[in-house]
Amino acid sequence: MTDRGPIADVVARMRQRVDELPPELAHRRFFLETYLRTTKAVGQAIDDARFEDPAWVEVWDVRFAELYLQAHDGTSVARPWRLAFEAPAKLPALAHVLLGINAHVNYDLPQALLAVISDDDFLDPQLMDRRRRDHERIDGVLAERVAAEDGELAATGARSLVDRVLTPLNRLASRRFLRESRQKVWHNTTELQQARVQGTYEKRLAELEVLSAAKVADLLRPGQVLLRLAVTGFGVTLPPPD
Repeated sequence: MTDRGPIADVVARMRQRVDELPPELAHRRFFLETYLRTTKAVGQAIDDARFEDPAWVEVWDVRFAELYLQAHDGTSVARPWRLAFEAPAKLPALAHVLLGINAHVNYDLPQALLAVISDDDFLDPQLMDRRRRDHERIDGVLAERVAAEDGELAATGARSLVDRVLTPLNRLASRRFLRESRQKVWHNTTELQQARVQGTYEKRLAELEVLSAAKVADLLRPGQVLLRLAVTGFGVTLPPPD
């Protein structure tokens, strides 16, 4: 990844947050550092011309990261993030990572997509096909990070014996929920766009917040979080409007 540009800037801001974490918030490091590395990977994929519209992906990725930084800094903390941030610090590192992923992907990602796709864009099928394909390509970048991120957690010594035994299953589950979440995020983005046109966006966003918070709350129950996701599914789906 180049050392200049919007993504490099947001990576630097994430690194600053890592460096400035107070001891009582040290558990936030697990998700934050994971997100920092995956953001760098997306930046490298942009440099490697893996997207049809790299300029659009860059703007989208930065907008997505901004929503997380606002939550982390306390500027705008929706209920999914409050639950993730207030989770017991003693939870396994993997649990903290997955809580953050759920809050960020389920609640923030549709908003980030809508921020960079106008209502007029939605009327252009060819353009929307390109946007959807680039959205899918992000999954490929993230899937390539699964084994590496597992290694990063192992290096911290933060994985339990059970985590280590279940590593192959965990990696399979990770790839599955990446595919599943992509489909649900695109559905929710479309639902929110329709609400934006109809003047009911805030109502539908509030519904998404409730659904996303419920998923985070479910993941806070005792047990192996990733395996539960593999069974119950990842992501949330906005129902048809009333």
